[in-house]
Amino acid sequence: MSATHAPAVPALTAATFDETVATADRLLLVDVWAAWCGPCAPMGEAVASVAASHADVVTAAAVDADAEPGIARRYDVMSLPTLLVFSDGRLVDRLVGARGRGRLLEDLAPHLP
Repeated sequence: MSATHAPAVPALTAATFDETVATADRLLLVDVWAAWCGPCAPMGEAVASVAASHADVVTAAAVDADAEPGIARRYDVMSLPTLLVFSDGRLVDRLVGARGRGRLLEDLAPHLP
């Protein structure tokens, strides 16, 4: 497993997280994961797929909860995978648990144009 479990999704750190959230010009999906989390890998693939197919309105990033526990604590991430959904710099949704691409799109539909 690489620094991000979905190679097309950039990893965020404590140093880059706030700026990335604040400057995102589209819906930002932050996939909070860990290497030991079995369901996290397929969830990362689903997030990457949605971001690629909706690149005009969605950006994705990932946070390794073990490497960046401060971010996980700040957003009360108690279970992995957790997807934090930001719009205009604000947390607008939190999706806890793995889901495939289809269900992910359904869950994100209220936030997509």
